[in-house]
Amino acid sequence: MHLVCLDLEGVLVPEIWIAFSVATGIPELKITTRDEPDYDKLMKYRIGILRDRGLALADIQKVIGGMEPLPGAVDFVRKLKERTQLIILSDTFTQFAQPLMAKLEYPTLFCNTLNVDPTGMIAGYEMRQHDGKRKSVQALKSLNFRVFAAGDSYNDLNMIAAADSGALFKAPDSIKAKCRDIPLVEDYSALLAEIDKFLRS
Repeated sequence: MHLVCLDLEGVLVPEIWIAFSVATGIPELKITTRDEPDYDKLMKYRIGILRDRGLALADIQKVIGGMEPLPGAVDFVRKLKERTQLIILSDTFTQFAQPLMAKLEYPTLFCNTLNVDPTGMIAGYEMRQHDGKRKSVQALKSLNFRVFAAGDSYNDLNMIAAADSGALFKAPDSIKAKCRDIPLVEDYSALLAEIDKFLRS
């Protein structure tokens, strides 16, 4: 049995924090896991900015409500699900992802949860588990699935390394330079070709 695991932001949908940064005019929120490999450090930084600016979960959800999947993503997901099983492994949060999952026709999603205080402010977050993308791939392999994984950021590298095969999708040059052993793809056609090759193997 084959199975594909994909990152969400930067692969199927735009980066939520970048969209929110643009909407609010706060450039500090443009930093993502493409730039900062320490996710805990990054989230504490983001939550601090939100608190200082008085921005609540509802403010982020309003921006997310106007977002659409990346061009071609919905058709890509349809073609992929015709071929094999798909699971999205993301460090995003259920409170962010639901509107986007609807637009992607509800693929399976493993992600995290925000802690929200009574005023609607984000107080913290709960990771489903530490290094959850890698551990999810390992768990799926323990069930005798052969796994292909793809993503675009530092927090996807362990997932790709744990999989039977994988690719970097539109990764920044800083990551490409460090990962010359991982296939690089720049569009959905090339990613689907890598997946098809894996499914035939």
